[in-house]
Amino acid sequence: MKKNLITSILMTVVTIILLGLIYPLIVTGFAQVLFHDKANGQLIPKDGAIIGSRIIAQPFIAPGYFHPRASNAGNGYDATNSGGTNYGPTNQKLIDRVKQDTAAAQAENPSKPVPIDMVTTSASGLDPHITPSNAAFQLARVAHERGIPEEKLQALVAEHTEGRQLGFLGEPRVNVLELNLDLDRLYPVQKNPSR
Repeated sequence: MKKNLITSILMTVVTIILLGLIYPLIVTGFAQVLFHDKANGQLIPKDGAIIGSRIIAQPFIAPGYFHPRASNAGNGYDATNSGGTNYGPTNQKLIDRVKQDTAAAQAENPSKPVPIDMVTTSASGLDPHITPSNAAFQLARVAHERGIPEEKLQALVAEHTEGRQLGFLGEPRVNVLELNLDLDRLYPVQKNPSR
């Protein structure tokens, strides 16, 4: 009995050291060397400060910016509380919210159909991407607020449109944070004293 107890304690200690300390340190070391940016959250620095991550959405509500997908993560885009509502397609709360968001979007741009990702949330609530059709839907508003031709904005959206992964996985997408950062750099919002 005593021999079995000593063996089990030693095995527990060895397992904790190997799998709880050594293995995680080795994996972390490889990740830092081979995938440094990805291992550290794909953070985006600006003027010496971290302003966001390429993989987590941020709220942009001003009319001079492209808006991300809606979020149900906490109070919106909260990475510590991510997750969808899990409402099914026949849930009345979901139907009412989508109708309300669709009406608001159509009021902004009545001549175009509303892209589905503009009125639905992603599973995590943190998706940093929108579809190219969602970006195209917002072009007129952003161009008007920035005082630039839509053609220049279309070209910028095209530059930020990522293709399918490996050429066949997923759909083309636009990273909202990166697009808005370039937008601020190239076409700053004009200060209008009458607004």
